Amino acid sequence: MLSLSASSSSSTASPASAPFLSRPHKSDHHCPDHHRNLLLLAIRRRRILLAVLTTPFLHHALVPRSPALARGLFRMPPPGLANRYFLVRAGESVYESYGVLRTNPVAKTSVDSGLSVEGARQAAQTALELKRLGACDASCWIWPSITQRAYQAAEIIASVNGVDRSRIVPEYSFLDARGLGAFEGRSLGSINKVYESDNISSDNKPPPVDDGTPNESVADVFVRVTQLMSILETQYSADTVIIVSPDSDNLSVLQAGLIGLDLRRHSDLFFSPGEVRLVDPNSIPDYKQPASAVYKCANPPSCK
Repeated sequence: MLSLSASSSSSTASPASAPFLSRPHKSDHHCPDHHRNLLLLAIRRRRILLAVLTTPFLHHALVPRSPALARGLFRMPPPGLANRYFLVRAGESVYESYGVLRTNPVAKTSVDSGLSVEGARQAAQTALELKRLGACDASCWIWPSITQRAYQAAEIIASVNGVDRSRIVPEYSFLDARGLGAFEGRSLGSINKVYESDNISSDNKPPPVDDGTPNESVADVFVRVTQLMSILETQYSADTVIIVSPDSDNLSVLQAGLIGLDLRRHSDLFFSPGEVRLVDPNSIPDYKQPASAVYKCANPPSCK
């Protein structure tokens, strides 16, 4: 019966477990050492295999990434800038010479969105000012909106400063003029009503209109220019970048963000046609923390 029981057990056991169920022969007295050696060899091989497989990943984790990759998402105000920036408003457009606001992006490449005679003169003065400041002495990149007057201004800047046209990088959306909604087609002076609304909240939008003109708040513009800076700070390092905008609001909102000024007060940094400014985040205007009780903000520039 014992013999039958043992036979039955061994027949139901798996092949791997069979050796452990049968009694070893006298000639197998060295089997425990043999199995231990095989186990150690398997562990050693496994460790070698793991080391080979993980080494490339450890290499990427330990090797420092380039500054551009390490910077990540751009925040306002920034703790520092990887590049030097000049902010330029394009010269007067033909529409502006008529005293009319035109912000519908459909018209941004039209002839009347291009530089007027006065605007071309202003752009030439801008180019000379950049030359005086040495903006492109060690080469530079020019990032204009594709709005006609901004791109024309960029070409004038490149020509005067000896910059190859391949260094003009057109921006297709982030530098569009701020959409003014129902103020489209009104007099230039009506922009003051928009700024009065901006002073109340950066989320206030101009009244909408049904002709396709966007109605953007300061906060909307802030998102666009922050995305632009994120691209520039990631793509370049220790370079000079000249940003050319068709209007003032892109630049005033951007500068307010860079220096930590309450966005509701961006119009204090208004850019005239053809004006150029070097970005200096260390130079904070005295009015960053206004004495008036009208403006209270614990987290500039994001103030409501």
